[in-house]
Amino acid sequence: MARFTGPRGKVCRRLEFPAFESPKFASPRKSYAPGQHGQSFRRKLSYYGMQLREKQRIKYLYGLLEKQFRNAFKKAQVKQGPTGHNLLIFLESRLDNTVYRLGFASTRRAARQFVSHKHLMVNNRIVNIPSYILKPGDVIQVREKSKKIEMLHESMRRIQGDNPMPWLTLDKAKLTGTFDGVPEREQILEPVNEQMVVELYSK
Repeated sequence: MARFTGPRGKVCRRLEFPAFESPKFASPRKSYAPGQHGQSFRRKLSYYGMQLREKQRIKYLYGLLEKQFRNAFKKAQVKQGPTGHNLLIFLESRLDNTVYRLGFASTRRAARQFVSHKHLMVNNRIVNIPSYILKPGDVIQVREKSKKIEMLHESMRRIQGDNPMPWLTLDKAKLTGTFDGVPEREQILEPVNEQMVVELYSK
């Protein structure tokens, strides 16, 4: 499973954005950019720089590497509708992201590990591919032998109600979730500007 293994705190400081779910990245101890001159020098970004930064924010937020993100963009391009909207909807429909949204894992990083270790089933079949794209009506459930994992129950405690997101339904008692339908753009609350990514790749 390919994943980013670099310094996450420095990434958040450079992007001025909490790209990882852990609370410690939301308010870093150092408010300036990383590097030798980060404290004394802050370069004004060009519009291209802002486009690139927005792409990096979305890429790290959803936990994709560069090639994976570009492939996701290409798939969004060929679908009907605004490319930027299609891109975010595509990323939200990934299995690892849905596992995180349902509350089975506290971070997307943990959700990917949960999926790759075969703790989950989709429609009663084991799926260990984090990038698996869910379809409306798909049911995600924790395997019987994995229901005693303490990390799972700790994560579930942060979820209130049975609808963590408008396009998902959660059954906490059975540890199952249903992907009711593809989300609308206005339902995705992540503070990103996907149109800048479209402009970047359109150059």
